[in-house]
Amino acid sequence: MRFVLFPFLGSLAASLMLVPFARAIAVKAGAVAQPKQDRWHQRPTALFGGVAIALSVLGTAVVFDGFRGQPALLACAALMFVFGLADDLLGVKPATKLIAQIALASVFLFFHYRLGWSHSLTLDSVLTIVWVVGIINAFNLLDNMDGLCAGIACIAGVAYVVNFWPVAPGNDAFISARYAAAVSGAALGFLVYNFKPASIFMGDSGSLFLGLSLAALALRPGVSIVTPAVAAEGLGFKLLHVVLVPIALLLVPIFDTTLVTAARLLSGRSASVGGRDHSSHRLVAVGLSERSAVAVLWVMAIMAGGVAISIRHSSETWSAPLAVVFLVAVAIFGVFLARVKVYDDGDMSRLEQARNTPVVAELFYRRRALEVLLDFCLVLIAYYGAYRLRFDDRQFVANFFAFNNTLPIVVGVQMVTFFVVGAYRGAWKHFGLTDAVTFGKATLVGALFAQLVVLYLYRFQGYSRAAFALYAVILFFLLTITRASFRLIGDFVSRRRQSGVRLLIYGAGDGGALAIRELLAHPSVSYRLIGFIDDDPLKRRLRLHGYQVLGGHDRLVEMIEGGAVDAVVISARHFDPFRQRQLEILCREHSVTLSRLRIDLESLVADAAS
Repeated sequence: MRFVLFPFLGSLAASLMLVPFARAIAVKAGAVAQPKQDRWHQRPTALFGGVAIALSVLGTAVVFDGFRGQPALLACAALMFVFGLADDLLGVKPATKLIAQIALASVFLFFHYRLGWSHSLTLDSVLTIVWVVGIINAFNLLDNMDGLCAGIACIAGVAYVVNFWPVAPGNDAFISARYAAAVSGAALGFLVYNFKPASIFMGDSGSLFLGLSLAALALRPGVSIVTPAVAAEGLGFKLLHVVLVPIALLLVPIFDTTLVTAARLLSGRSASVGGRDHSSHRLVAVGLSERSAVAVLWVMAIMAGGVAISIRHSSETWSAPLAVVFLVAVAIFGVFLARVKVYDDGDMSRLEQARNTPVVAELFYRRRALEVLLDFCLVLIAYYGAYRLRFDDRQFVANFFAFNNTLPIVVGVQMVTFFVVGAYRGAWKHFGLTDAVTFGKATLVGALFAQLVVLYLYRFQGYSRAAFALYAVILFFLLTITRASFRLIGDFVSRRRQSGVRLLIYGAGDGGALAIRELLAHPSVSYRLIGFIDDDPLKRRLRLHGYQVLGGHDRLVEMIEGGAVDAVVISARHFDPFRQRQLEILCREHSVTLSRLRIDLESLVADAAS
């Protein structure tokens, strides 16, 4: 462990000492990032943080390994840093930056650094260039909020170290692990000064350097011809591991770049033009603070790193299901963020025009097809997982014939059952208990009919009934979680919302439950629910949908007079008119909006009263 601990600590110490010097030099030289409309920061901030990061990493690497370790990596990283610094000082055209990135990626190929994703040398070379260039730009785009890029780089560096472990001193994995530790230490040292409120930015010199370094760590050195034997021999895992592990390690920058690019193209914007539409910006747009938004993406990176490590160090038994489940969860999270409004009306009008194109029409009007595809994957995962839980490795091999024969039956019967029962008629946004019952019915009926077909064809000889029971339980759980995901994410965000109208609901009954559902989903007003007020002493400190009953009328008056609330909604069906008039006067005096929830045959509305 000390082989990677010392480079980490050395790089961390160097970064902590160099960042203040870099900040002072940047201010003196006028290398300062000014606030712009398409940028997030609101005050001039020094650049040159990338200088401290690069010098810390490269210096640590040279001290501990000299130039005998991976000279191509050190040379390319240094050149990428110099080019990024030139961009910070002089400004470089996007086309020029792309040419430099492709040239450096080609240097890796010349020294036989490759991904090893394909048995075709030509295809693997193309994939390697695309990977290096893509990750470099992904980190450049990710540097859009205080602490985000540095934090993700630190997490990815640590995950790389664990992923390379165990290592033997002197081999390629050993050198790569030490370099990853140095990257992680330098990023952590810089993060001390970059976390909100940031006093320094890393600039392109830092983001491009980190992107190239972390992209190169996924390459496998010394492979000139990629063959099946080499792919199986190099790091000891199969093609699934070779492909998924680096993607998972760098999932957040890949996820953010994909989301931004797709959203900009669909809205009629240029993908290369900056803007406030990254995943971090979208999290802030739904009500999270900047620190909370960054923390969410950090947690996502940690989870992705954990998945990569699990895939790398676990048997193939659970690698594929684990990867598929995690990717499905990430895709759902991406869809949720994509629905957040971040463009102005002009952008939305261009979006409406873009919907006339066939590709966009497929995305917007045929989302049910994607839902069916998702359920197809869930059925496969559930049935495979059921057999894996029912049998150990040796027994699974013995029962693989039965699994393979019944898999098409289960898939076919279950998908038809979903359609017949009406599983595709609901909306994810409004998923509730009735929808869960529908999926429970579809799962149970599908499992029973599949068993009847197997009984008719094979008389259930050599087939496991327990596996079908496990399958039904797993599938119902997966279906419920995926369908409830939008509500779960939305509820998580609303509870941690730092901005918006501070709201109290008077009445913790059925009307209060309706008020939560209507007001927190309001399309134009962002509410932050503080809790409930109720005059019933038996309801004190109880919770309704997770929100606490804070007290009675006296507590409400205290909070209004103390300036702790912006809006009050009376949800009780019967309310004392005299008390309501008193509340109206009190709210008017303290500029608090008072509303009365009204239910009629036409709609449910909350009408504001002055």
